[in-house]
Amino acid sequence: MAELRRTGLFDLHVELGARLVPFAGWEMPVQYPLGVLKEHQHCRQKAGLFDVSHMGQVIVPLSAIEALEALIPVSIAGLAQGRQRYGFFTNDAGGILDDLMIARKSDHLFLVVNAGCAQADIDHLRAHLPQVTVIEDRALIALQGPSAVAALSRHVPDVAQMRFMDVAEFTWSGVTLWVSRSGYTGEDGYEISVPDAHAEGFVRALLNEPEVEMIGLGARDSLRLEAGLCLYGHDIDTQTSPVEAGLAWAIQKPRRTGGAREGGFPGADRILAELDNGPARMRMGLRPETRAPMREGVMLYAEAEGGAPIGTVTSGGFGPSINAPMAMAYLPADTAVGTMLFGEVRGKRLPCSVAALPFHPHSYKR
Repeated sequence: MAELRRTGLFDLHVELGARLVPFAGWEMPVQYPLGVLKEHQHCRQKAGLFDVSHMGQVIVPLSAIEALEALIPVSIAGLAQGRQRYGFFTNDAGGILDDLMIARKSDHLFLVVNAGCAQADIDHLRAHLPQVTVIEDRALIALQGPSAVAALSRHVPDVAQMRFMDVAEFTWSGVTLWVSRSGYTGEDGYEISVPDAHAEGFVRALLNEPEVEMIGLGARDSLRLEAGLCLYGHDIDTQTSPVEAGLAWAIQKPRRTGGAREGGFPGADRILAELDNGPARMRMGLRPETRAPMREGVMLYAEAEGGAPIGTVTSGGFGPSINAPMAMAYLPADTAVGTMLFGEVRGKRLPCSVAALPFHPHSYKR
């Protein structure tokens, strides 16, 4: 078994009493002494600090925009300097290889990819792009929640002027921070790339702010699920198209049928057809009618007894902010919000209703 990798903040996690678990080849904090429930609520009410240094940070030159657009159905050529977009690598079948963030800086593009797919993504990029630089000497942290702007701006005042999906560089204690106003919780907040040598000092400075607590992977998952956000390998994968995943909003007009740079990406035939005609199934929200969560893999039925399954839960758990269980599933595209279904949990079919996403409203800084 391969040895688990550790982020540069590992010793700090141990010092803070984190419970550490294997995650995507890394030893990561799943929770701290505060506990998952209180960590989740703290992030919603104040500010939560996450170590996301396990994610891949990659730089490609601006000259590679055309080559990158040949891998991704997103308009990168139309991305303004100082802005970032959500995107995804697709395969020839129109499935998703990974989802990622793409930021346009003055002389390069900065990509952040998922930890579990990072090496495959880097290999994929290197097979098609002239120059790919993997950043190995910077930590990545996320500061999320309604108090994130107040806490961070005490150290980096100009971050308060940023809008959602802005990217910029700032100086803190003589080092350069790469900052985006974005995140994976549905809350306002920031993702900050900081040199490894200064990461612990920067995190300690933020933890000294009264609003800030460290948050583990457990609460990160419940926060993103309440926000209706996909987790790669669960809600999206190599079989799932961006359209059926509810991610069509991320495919801009120039890449669609009739657009200036229509298609030209892997799986374009399927994806453009689904954009034009609709997919057969769609990712939807579910609200179980009992307190029992319906977790990944639960089969869904139209009737309380008999019949074949019509869908499968891809993510599920308890939502502390909504004080109720919640799930996401793929269902026939014509299934209406409010439709009553039945999920098979431990041999019993329990009622649930189709719900609009997100379960908890987003509060991004527009």
